[in-house]
Amino acid sequence: MKIRDSRRRATLRLGSALAAVAVIAGSAATPSFAAPSSSPTTTPFSTPNTDGCPQKTRPPAPIDESEVPAPGEPTPTALPIPTPPVGGGRLGECGLVLPKGAPAVPQDISATSWQVADLDSGEVLVAKDPHGRYRPASTIKVLLATIALRTLDLNKVIIGTQDDANADGTRVGIGPGGRYTNRQLMQGLIMASGNDAAHAIATQLGGEAATVAKMNELAKSLGALDTRTATPSGLDGPGMSTSAYDLSVLFREAMTIPLFAELIHTEQVDFPGYPANPKIEGDKDHPGFPIGNDNHLLYDYDGAIGGKTGFTDDARQTFVAAAERDGRRLVVTLLKADVRPLRPSDQAARLLDYGFALPRGTSVGKLPDPNRKQPKAGAALASPPPKEQETQPLADEDHGDDRTVWVVGGVILVLALLLGARRMNRRR
Repeated sequence: MKIRDSRRRATLRLGSALAAVAVIAGSAATPSFAAPSSSPTTTPFSTPNTDGCPQKTRPPAPIDESEVPAPGEPTPTALPIPTPPVGGGRLGECGLVLPKGAPAVPQDISATSWQVADLDSGEVLVAKDPHGRYRPASTIKVLLATIALRTLDLNKVIIGTQDDANADGTRVGIGPGGRYTNRQLMQGLIMASGNDAAHAIATQLGGEAATVAKMNELAKSLGALDTRTATPSGLDGPGMSTSAYDLSVLFREAMTIPLFAELIHTEQVDFPGYPANPKIEGDKDHPGFPIGNDNHLLYDYDGAIGGKTGFTDDARQTFVAAAERDGRRLVVTLLKADVRPLRPSDQAARLLDYGFALPRGTSVGKLPDPNRKQPKAGAALASPPPKEQETQPLADEDHGDDRTVWVVGGVILVLALLLGARRMNRRR
């Protein structure tokens, strides 16, 4: 059984069971999973307006102090604005950039800036504020992964450090004394967005400052001129910037590396544990554990190739992903999105559907030509391995049965809680 099929069946079972529970409980209690009812006084959602080019030179003002330069360090100036715009004149527009005669774009898109492009031809199909400057959050790990996959020995074993474990933000779970191959660190970086993995990788590339310099150099060489990296992981820092256009460029470049295409398409792998810390009294060995891909589009969208998620308080939700349909591969990027009215992956799905519905050859601009002198990886875009070739642990029927047990157990627990609430209401 495929992983996706197992998850969908388990979800259907859970949904049916929870519906039955709600009927049994009646009006005794309102389950926390119930959707909020609409109200005539609710302010209708509207997509952020960018017609006035508010982010033409730099991202929105930060809401915290994450971008305050270190003592003695200068405040980065705004990146130059290329003339003409990279990719074509129309991509210099700040509002919706639509091909002639195109239908209305999907509703409920909260991303302030976005773009849909053909991954193979490089044609930009449709966009909104494509060169507006925003923060990338963890989507910038695509750029770090490109450098690391072309530089590091993937079979080399790295010993985890306390500095790795102390990394700010999302962590995959590296522990001091743990033994990790660089391939496993790449899995933790791309699939689970581990900032601890980013730290371990950057250490091998010469440290954070050297890694940031390499990332900025590669971005510039690719024509991603709205991009300036401040941290390897995507945590906000002074001068951090990218654009929906640039993120497409960076993702397309990463897709020339077969292992990158494989990792963004992988749903689950086992990640190593680490030994007990002798400095902590009573600490025990920490066993390995499974990690899953945090990109919901991979599980929910037919033809999904994979992608990368991101979030910080200043950047908000960011996303880049690709999908294939009828031999056509499209990449979608979202910047400064929110989880309402739809999750970023659902917004991406709507934009991909819109892109696939446009005729082949539709174009409002173009990504840089990849046919240039490149590293050994070459310019040909890679494809992830077919699902049938993947041998992840969850693909076994036995694990599907285990998930069913967990689902049934969860339903029983919810039922017990709701019935208890009903009895309490009766006593009042």
